[in-house]
Amino acid sequence: MAPVVRSRTPPRPARARSAAGGRRASAAVRAPANRLSTEGEVVADTNRGVVYQAPGEVTVEDLDFPKLELAEQGGRKLQHGAILKVLATNICGSDQHMVRGRTTAPAGLTLGHEITGEVIETGGDVEFVKAGDLVSVPFNIACGRCRNCKERHTGVCENVNRARPGAAYGYVDMGGWHGGQARYAVVPYADFNLLKFPGDRDTVMAKLPDLAMLSDIFPTGYHGAYTAGVTTGSTVYVAGAGPVGLACATACLLLGAAVVIVGDMNEQRLAQARGFGCETIDLSRHGDVGAQIEQILGVPEVDAAVDCVGFEARGQGHEGARTEQPATVLNTLMDITRAAGGVGIPGLYVTGDPGAADENAKVGQLGLRIGTGWAKSEYFVTGQCPVMSYNRQLMMAILYDRVQIARNVNASVIPLEQAPEGYAEFDKGAARKYILDPHGTLGAAA
Repeated sequence: MAPVVRSRTPPRPARARSAAGGRRASAAVRAPANRLSTEGEVVADTNRGVVYQAPGEVTVEDLDFPKLELAEQGGRKLQHGAILKVLATNICGSDQHMVRGRTTAPAGLTLGHEITGEVIETGGDVEFVKAGDLVSVPFNIACGRCRNCKERHTGVCENVNRARPGAAYGYVDMGGWHGGQARYAVVPYADFNLLKFPGDRDTVMAKLPDLAMLSDIFPTGYHGAYTAGVTTGSTVYVAGAGPVGLACATACLLLGAAVVIVGDMNEQRLAQARGFGCETIDLSRHGDVGAQIEQILGVPEVDAAVDCVGFEARGQGHEGARTEQPATVLNTLMDITRAAGGVGIPGLYVTGDPGAADENAKVGQLGLRIGTGWAKSEYFVTGQCPVMSYNRQLMMAILYDRVQIARNVNASVIPLEQAPEGYAEFDKGAARKYILDPHGTLGAAA
């Protein structure tokens, strides 16, 4: 279902809503808030953001202005946090899963976990981040203090989600933190989480569309490639040519892969992959992926494979592509990866899918031919990408022109108020990565 296009301003309530569940930062009454600009002037501004309303419906709403407080804990000060002016915030395929009604996301959830911005306020315990810093925000929220964080498993922090390890901004079952598809956002544990961009402001701003990919899809794609064992001379199959798949293909080339093959059913997205040097397979026409790989490589297998599709996978070939078959990608990757090869799985799989094709898939149970993987001694790595393991290195690759990630994913800037249109176009299969521009910083047309 395509998202309903609507932007509205609701009546202003007499008092602020309290944060419902999770460890959300609270906010003041919806009214202009005074903050210092980087030039030291006092400016007044209001907050607006993208809100999930129901399956197929997102709107742009007035939001509470962030405060460094935890509403559910009696307004306890968030001394380790920072407030950001959001300069770029991206629409992600993971957001689309929620908007399509394929998760248990509640109405009223502020969306967005891909955030790049400027620090405008810090809590009393923040020592190393200051107002005016331009920063990337990893989509994983991490405390920096638990065992997992200290071992750099920041995707499964033990202290930021009461329900289970791991948290993210604006995502169902991920701790209840407000999303960042807004004009302003709060980041907890700022010293640990924020990646400061070095160098002069003009250089950073000129590369902001590329740097905006550091919050999620570039590290996520790199994680999929790296954990699958991609290295110099590797042959790789990437399932999916959406933004994460294209980012993964970019990462494979950066890691030195000899051949990167991308499979998808969307010809525009496949053309995007071919545009930066990938081979492609149209899965709407070809059901036997191994046979197509053999035509390219001379053998029906690759050294490494990466699932950048996830749980909404469809079948392959003329007939299979018509129906949803959530285990298709994983089973295919086991088939076409060589013995002792690696399979990276950054594609999202969920524990609850109300719109699944069958009862097993509704609770995250898939019909995997795990015996194939066992017999071939393949290895698998799945789960959230620990963004902080990769974002600094990828930032340097961007700043020193070693990679053109915004070009490769076809980054397209639109105003925040056009987010519903962006969601609708992305849902239709647009071969674009939409960057929302809340303040007109990137020159988006009004």
